[in-house]
Amino acid sequence: MSLLTPRPYARETAERLAAQGLHPVLARAAAARGIGDRSELAHALAGLLPYARLRGVREMAQILAEAIAARQRLLVVADYDSDGATACALAVRALREFGADVDYVVPNRFEYGYGLTPEIVEWAAHKRPDIIVTVDNGIASVAGVEAANAKGIQVLVTDHHLPGPSLPSAAAIVNPNQPGCEFPSKHLAGVGVIFYVMAALRATLRDRGVFPAGREPNLARHLDLVALGTIADVVRLDANNRTLVHQGLARIRAGLACPGIQALLAVAGRQARKASTADLGFALGPRLNAAGRLEDMSLGIECLITDDPERATALAQRLDELNRERRAIEHTMQDEAQLRLDAVDVAARASLSLFDPGWHPGVIGILAARVKDRHHRPVIAFAPGGSMELKGSGRSIPAFHLRDALDWIAKQHPDLILKFGGHAMAAGLTIRQQDFARFGEAFEAVAQQWLSPADLERVIPTDGSLAVDDANLDLAELLEPLVWGQGFPPTCFQDCFTVATQRIVGGQHRKLVLERQGRSFDAIAFFTLEPLPAAVQAAYRLAVNEYRGARSLQLVLEHWEPEAERGAGAQGVMA
Repeated sequence: MSLLTPRPYARETAERLAAQGLHPVLARAAAARGIGDRSELAHALAGLLPYARLRGVREMAQILAEAIAARQRLLVVADYDSDGATACALAVRALREFGADVDYVVPNRFEYGYGLTPEIVEWAAHKRPDIIVTVDNGIASVAGVEAANAKGIQVLVTDHHLPGPSLPSAAAIVNPNQPGCEFPSKHLAGVGVIFYVMAALRATLRDRGVFPAGREPNLARHLDLVALGTIADVVRLDANNRTLVHQGLARIRAGLACPGIQALLAVAGRQARKASTADLGFALGPRLNAAGRLEDMSLGIECLITDDPERATALAQRLDELNRERRAIEHTMQDEAQLRLDAVDVAARASLSLFDPGWHPGVIGILAARVKDRHHRPVIAFAPGGSMELKGSGRSIPAFHLRDALDWIAKQHPDLILKFGGHAMAAGLTIRQQDFARFGEAFEAVAQQWLSPADLERVIPTDGSLAVDDANLDLAELLEPLVWGQGFPPTCFQDCFTVATQRIVGGQHRKLVLERQGRSFDAIAFFTLEPLPAAVQAAYRLAVNEYRGARSLQLVLEHWEPEAERGAGAQGVMA
């Protein structure tokens, strides 16, 4: 069962925002998202937080500047997801513009696992680097940094993940979440962190007189990469991140994106001039991630690094092929998972643990997310990991801190989990294949202990009812291009409708005409084959539908249920 719940907001704040010129509906939505003044929605580059507030950034910039002057070899060690790929591409592009001798490696997730491990150091050492620069990883790589130090290789760590009980002995660390860092935005993605490091390095090189007059590299040209990595990594869009994404989208829409991003948009059938956060998160991000999940993330990194449009197109097409393959694998795994769930009373459980010997280890995270979304339970999906081990990937619900749960299990059953890591909503772990059933019992036990029945009821936040007169194309066009994402979700309204007509289009979507208060609205429910009842209460968003050059309003149904007895007019107002 799901509960549509209007977000609370302060009426006084909404009225103040409207008086400052915001559309009343946007003013209400902004107030519900913690915005108190219109200035908080300004996205000028001058409003970005200064790099100097990042602990360790000046020291790292000095080390890099000296390395460039001495022609030392730099090696970027990247993570294998979209954030890691964009961070690596930005680091390589910027460092080369600054005159550095730089190369990169990205570990294969199936051979080396995550982070700067001693095995990765041994592998990377064949490139004979003087300095390793980690991007989107490294804060927990205590043993890996020690291995690099033993080989005489300096390590510079740039990361955004939470640190463990001890920090690696790197020459410098830049991470807004490390102890003692006063940088106000704790939600920078890995690509955002390296962007700030490059800004500090450019300032250091400027002070050293490295750049000829009028020829200083423009780091803003890399904000397309920052926007893509930030959205794809689903970090919280605080004011600073919204500015980074806004500026990156502006460059993409102006046709100034790197050839790789332009090529990825093209293969995804998206128009650069209308690029949105949804395009970055649901079209480009999955294509980049497909390389890391199924093959080698260097494909994605090369696509983002190259300045050759033809090569970018060829690489983007390969990434698109991998994404299609990933989707086919995922669909098969979802069907197999559902067969297992059909034999289980899911309603009586507080968690779900799933395993199949044929599942692909690069896709189990997506599978866990899909099952979690469907059943609103913390889910861990397992696949074979070699040596009679299972690799697990989990996704959770807001009331259940997944990493803390794994930590609790590890303390209660010291021999059960071989290794684990992650955060509140997502985590990974390794267990012995023979221990799958025992782990499932332990996971269920902690879930039963920590979760209440109310926690297991899906709550769908909305922006309340939308007045019929406000449901128009003008408002859709106002809302669509704004920076929406994690922590700043797109507007979603709830109202009751009569279903006038409905039919299947594209083989898997339901096209509808909905009626409310004497008005008819075109609507669509994506990936919905089940017929809707005659009257529904729906959570929906406003979208712009383009067909043969004509633009019209379309309601996109995010959720629906038979019309409830109660009315759908609550606005979530609080005093």
